[in-house]
Amino acid sequence: MAELELVLEAKAKLGEGPSWDAEAGRLYWVDIEGFKLHAYEPETGKDTVYEIGQHIGAVVPYEKDRVVIVLREGFHFYNLDTGELELIHDPENGRHDNRFNDGKCDPAGRFWAGTMSLEGKDKQGSLYCLEKDGEVRTVFTDVTTSNGLGWSPDHKTMYYIDTQTGKVDQYDFEVASGSVSNPRVAADFEHQDGFPDGMTVDAEGMIWVAHWGGSQVSRWNPNTGKLLSRIEVPAKQVTCCCFGGKDLDELYITTARTGLDEEQLANTPHAGGLFRVKPGVKGMPTFRYKQQ
Repeated sequence: MAELELVLEAKAKLGEGPSWDAEAGRLYWVDIEGFKLHAYEPETGKDTVYEIGQHIGAVVPYEKDRVVIVLREGFHFYNLDTGELELIHDPENGRHDNRFNDGKCDPAGRFWAGTMSLEGKDKQGSLYCLEKDGEVRTVFTDVTTSNGLGWSPDHKTMYYIDTQTGKVDQYDFEVASGSVSNPRVAADFEHQDGFPDGMTVDAEGMIWVAHWGGSQVSRWNPNTGKLLSRIEVPAKQVTCCCFGGKDLDELYITTARTGLDEEQLANTPHAGGLFRVKPGVKGMPTFRYKQQ
């Protein structure tokens, strides 16, 4: 495994939600509490920052100049050139005590994203699915912190994290309908440092999970529940990861500064940075939103 490198000294309040736009050669990621969308270009090292003006929970590729983002106020198209926001649907319209947190597209092009309480209340969030026709359906309710999502290479399994459960769950997934069934545990964090946050899946079907409060990303076999390896990250709040690069052999890792006191920040000066490592395995592509 190559050495972990700091790509951007971003000092993000709550870096999250990386997604790789293979067509543009860009990594999108967000600073949820900084109200920012980032577009990082590895070839030039340029990181373009877009001021969004409210909580932004996740971003996925859509068209050349447009992405789909989830804000505190629902699903939106966002034009990278003009800054134009276009509301698609807000499933929690009028509810001001929640925000969207993390999201990802499935292999068919639906955009899944979930919510959480702004005040740390339990079971106040939900997981939603933005269908290709622009309609939104509710998948789960009574969620505390809707977080990481992923799909197996054969598209028959979906992974999902509600952070406070301390587990990564997996479901049978039907790609044609987007239905999920048969819940079971893929990884249990009971004896791990921190809590499961964002995640991704590699080409071998193994899952990679960021440890909130645990300074690492871990790799698991979801079929056996066995921990395979870990990558230490010099930041306590590790939030998410995704594969990128031309060969999908680079793992990008987002981190946060929120929740850390001055002493902890002094001991981890790169907290809130964007990191990258070549872990020796390739990843699954980031799926784009596909509108009918």
